[in-house]
This record gives sequence, C-alpha cells and structure tokens, in this order.
Amino acid sequence: MIHSILSAALVFAVLVVVHEAGHFAMAKKVGVRVLRFSIGYPPKLFGFRRGETDYSIGATPFGGYVRMLGDEVGEKPTPEEIALYLHEVGLDLIGAAREHGAAPTGAGFDDNLHALAERLSESAAGVAHSVIGRELKPDEALLLNEARGQAKVGDIIKSLSEHPPTLLVEAYCKRAFPTQSLGKRVLIVLAGPMANIVFAPLLLTFVFMYGVPQLLPVVGKTTKDLPAAKAGLQAGDRILAVNGQPMETWADFSKTVKAGDGSPITLEIDRPHGARSTIVIKPTRLEQKTLYGTNATTWVIGVQPSGDEVTKRYGPIGAVKEAGETSVEMTVQMVVGIASIFTGSTPVKDALGGPIMIAQMAGQEAHRGLANLAMFTVMLSLELGVINLLPVPLLDGGHLLFFVFEGVKGKPLELRYREAMLQVGLFLLVALMAFVIFNDISRIVQG
Repeated sequence: MIHSILSAALVFAVLVVVHEAGHFAMAKKVGVRVLRFSIGYPPKLFGFRRGETDYSIGATPFGGYVRMLGDEVGEKPTPEEIALYLHEVGLDLIGAAREHGAAPTGAGFDDNLHALAERLSESAAGVAHSVIGRELKPDEALLLNEARGQAKVGDIIKSLSEHPPTLLVEAYCKRAFPTQSLGKRVLIVLAGPMANIVFAPLLLTFVFMYGVPQLLPVVGKTTKDLPAAKAGLQAGDRILAVNGQPMETWADFSKTVKAGDGSPITLEIDRPHGARSTIVIKPTRLEQKTLYGTNATTWVIGVQPSGDEVTKRYGPIGAVKEAGETSVEMTVQMVVGIASIFTGSTPVKDALGGPIMIAQMAGQEAHRGLANLAMFTVMLSLELGVINLLPVPLLDGGHLLFFVFEGVKGKPLELRYREAMLQVGLFLLVALMAFVIFNDISRIVQG
C-alpha cells in the first residue's frame, strides 16, 4: 500500500509540475509577474525565493498552483493588492542586493529596505549597479524614496496603497494578470493543459527508446463458438503473418483483424511443435468494452494472448513517430470516453475513479516496471490536459469560457456572475471528489 501511495504521489507530482510549469512559463513570457509556484497546497513545508517568485512545497499533496499578480475576478487593483505588490518590490530589491553582497541575510525586511534607501539615494543613483546589479525601476525608486527617513516600511506601504500614484498603478497593471490583453490571458490559461498534452508524446518518445514490454502474437486461448475456435486455432499457436503481412506483436495482430472490415483473413501460424500451417478465418462483429469504459462494436475472431512478452526498442525517429501516433490514439479514445459519460452510454460509476483507484493502478504499474509506470503517467497526463479544458468553472476550461464571453461582449463578464459561477464550479468539483472517493471505497468493499 505504501508503495502504491508513493508511486501515485510521484506521478501526480510530475504531472502537477508539468501543468503548472506551462502556466508559469507562458506568464513569464508575456510579462506577468508570478508570485508563487507551489507543488502541493498549504501549509508550506519548505521553499525558497529566486528572482520574483517563491518556490514552495506544500504539506497537502496531489495538487499545486501558480499564483500570479492580481485577483482573477477583480475589476481593478485594490489597496490590498497594491500593498502586496509593494512588498514584493521590496523583496526584489533585498534579493538583488543579497546576490551582490550588499544586504545581510540576518536583517529584517524594514532594516534592509532602510539601508538600501540610504545607499541608493537620488544623489547616489550611479551606485545602483554595484548594489543590485542594475538600474532602479520607477516603482522601486518610488518605494525607496518614501522609505528614506521613515520608521516603519509597513506604514509607507499602507499609505501608498491607499493613495497610489499613477506611476505605481501603471507599474502594477503592466505586470498583473487581469490587466493583460485577452489574447495573453488565453495563452496563459491554455498553456497548463497544453503542457500536459504535449508532455505525453515527449515522455512516450523516451519510453519507446528505453524499451516497452509488448505482448507477442501467441494465442493463449480461444473462445468457443467464435471464428478462431471453429477454424482450429489453438493455444500456443504463434501468428507469423496475416494476409502476408508479418506480425511482430499482439497489438499488430489485433489492429489488423479490426481493420479488415470483416473480410476473411489468412493466418500463417507456427504450432508449438514446430509445424507451420495456414488458416483462413472470417471475423465476426461483437460489442466490447474499451479501455475507457465505452461500448464499441468491433471485428473479432475470439482469441486472447498467452501473456508472453518481449521488450521492443525504437530508434529516435521511430520513437517520435510511434509516440505521436499513440498519443493521438489515446486522446481520441479519451474524448470519446468522456463524451459517452455525458451521453449516458457509459455508467458514471463504471467510468470514474478517484485517488484511491489511481494509487492502486500506479502501484500495479510500478511493480510491472518503469516503462509501465511511465505509460500510466502518459495516460494521466493526457486525461489531466483534456479534462482541464472542459468548460467547468475553476478548471482552466471554465476560465477560457469566461474569456469567450468577454470576447463576444467586448468586456469581461460582470464580477457577480463570475463569482457565482466559480461557487457553482467549486460545489460540483467537491461533489465529484466525494463521489469518486465513495466509488473507490465501494469497489474495494465489493471486491
């Protein structure tokens, strides 16, 4: 059980880092200030500050967040937000000074800022490069000028935030998320799920180069009254070719049968004792359950693999090609599976699993090997990317829906409507989490 929990925690940590790194990188690229990059939720266990951002590890696992400057549903900067921004500006100055040995690590915020204010006075502006390694920004110069000769920096920040000069408001709006253009905000929100979707083929490429276990085309058993049994196919028979096309894996064999559209297929087989034979089989259509819980009618002959495996490795070009094709196939199956839940063709209790089920599956895949755990990570990464694009408030897709309204109306949706929709989204997500956890426990109890 501990092994399963640790495996699940590792997988989730990787996927959260990838997802939030997408938001983080795009925000940085378009000039939005990122205040915190957190893996896990508060309380904070440990972390560090580098540049403008705090990087932290939270005590509550299975999640994370990127906090950007500005309230997503705010109409304009509040005094509290301006005060937070000024505090961050002060931390920027102190951090830059420490990197250049110009600020002691043991001193407090006020003492350090006062010392910098005296050293970087207007009459000594030329020393800025030697103290912080660059010229002062306008908002930094404003804060230092106000701090010079004042006892408490907190009082200065409070006064500036309650009556912010135009220069300060402009500096804030230039770096805040809500005041960016609609296009930039769309890119930032979209970057998270897209990072997960792009991560899948990248990880798959390395997996295919490392080597993945694949089932050999060896028959384990046949199903009575279905075409394979009637044609004389037996357990232990190895499928060498179908219609003259060599079969290297069971997946190749399965795809060829399903793609034949019911036409008779000619199997070249190798019997367990070395005798070779040729069998002609006409597939039949049966309804089967897919990996994602959907029912689909497909062409089958009624055989199951023996379980014999071989590790298959690809070269770089082959790995990229196979990774791309596999990612597209998995994504399509996933979208179809999600659609079937909304249409009612797949029962919700059969299709959804929660953290307990995911931990169990992660543990099982980890026991089977690194490649299997990586493939499981790929599947979850695609799921995280696709599900986050659903137009549900609190998900990235919900924010994108707000942006669609804004694009159509020419102005943001009214604050009260956004807050109401976010509350509804929170209720739905909490209800969903409670349901999937209950569903996981029911599966365990029922065996």
